[in-house]
Amino acid sequence: MEGKDMDEANLNAAWRVQAEAIDLQSYTYELPDQRIAKYPMPVRDESKLMVYRDGEITHLQFTDVVSQLPENTLLVFNDTKVIPARAHFRKETGAVIELLLLHPELPTRVINDAMLVKHSCVWECMIGNKKRWKAGDTLRNDILVNRLPVTLQVSYHDYEQNLIRLSWDADITFLDLVKALGEIPLPPYLNRDTEELDSQTYQTVYAHHDGAVAAPTAGLHFTPRVFDALHKKGIRNSFLTLHVGAGTFQPIKVEKVTEHRMHSEQVVFTRVLIEDLLRSVDYILPVGTTSLRSLESLYWFGVKLFKKETTAFNIEKLYPYPWKEEELPSARQSLQAIAGQMDQAGLSEIVGETEIFIFPGYRFRLCRGIITNYHQPGSTLILLVAAFLGNDWKKVYSEALANDYRFLSYGDSSLLWLNGSAS
Repeated sequence: MEGKDMDEANLNAAWRVQAEAIDLQSYTYELPDQRIAKYPMPVRDESKLMVYRDGEITHLQFTDVVSQLPENTLLVFNDTKVIPARAHFRKETGAVIELLLLHPELPTRVINDAMLVKHSCVWECMIGNKKRWKAGDTLRNDILVNRLPVTLQVSYHDYEQNLIRLSWDADITFLDLVKALGEIPLPPYLNRDTEELDSQTYQTVYAHHDGAVAAPTAGLHFTPRVFDALHKKGIRNSFLTLHVGAGTFQPIKVEKVTEHRMHSEQVVFTRVLIEDLLRSVDYILPVGTTSLRSLESLYWFGVKLFKKETTAFNIEKLYPYPWKEEELPSARQSLQAIAGQMDQAGLSEIVGETEIFIFPGYRFRLCRGIITNYHQPGSTLILLVAAFLGNDWKKVYSEALANDYRFLSYGDSSLLWLNGSAS
């Protein structure tokens, strides 16, 4: 081995040693059950807000977020909308089978298009009580959809892969069907049944594109009142779509965190967003970890275009790591490569897949800060926060626990700046 090959081998070995040395126990903390917010605040924007800036912490209310943002900030929101993706079927034996929709497979994998499919489709699902539902058995439900009687039949398309075929006998869309059939799938750590109010409170006020099975919960704090105050200050916003999957709740169960399976999630970016990012490339602030992961994935797609590797948007979980800094384009160059590709192909939007895994050692490319809630101990999202803050993530979480902050999806908020990025 010689020259460039030797350098790449050494680089790969170095980052792997660093990544595999991550001790997951160092990223856990004691979270009492009573600190998990089981319900949202009655008024969304009256939640608490912790601001971390250059090692200093300030405690505020979420409505104060406007005063904490420089006027040139571009806020980037994930406008996905949670669908009622959990459904129950009762067999003649009395056994109840639960399906949780994860991702469409046929006739399309594009989630926005899958919502409009009629008569039949195939989805990957999580299956509750699968041992009671054997291959070859068909489940049936008779339901009313917009006052129209509909018979739904559900069977295995692929038993081993948990691919489920759903067929219905009316000229209605899949979205119409699931809205009549299913319920909002609350995170398992809430440990309660879904209630009618959750269909409103577990959605952001700007939710637009149906397809998520979990909400981008950092956005739950935003209200028309907050948006109005942001507008008056001249702070701009832009939107992307990442359809959040159930994988966001999957705990890390492996000793080497790099071996954790990151579920691929679908992302959609418009040409308008790319222009917004180019105008504010040094002042981008994502709302939520899903927006952050999307934006960082976008940068790496630009790298692939810049390097002429491929025009396919598919970011593998460890793609960002084994790079020399001098080999990489700037954030602006990456975005310009994407804009050029979209213009050349006549595209107004791009749809991609990402399983990017952000953990300590990652260098952020587009994002200068993040608005986010408080996450589960030992989770991929704690690793993401630690990548942002270093060991100060412990300081932030200790402060939150000591000051009665509410945790997880319906909990309170934080504004975290990369050091030196808040001016």
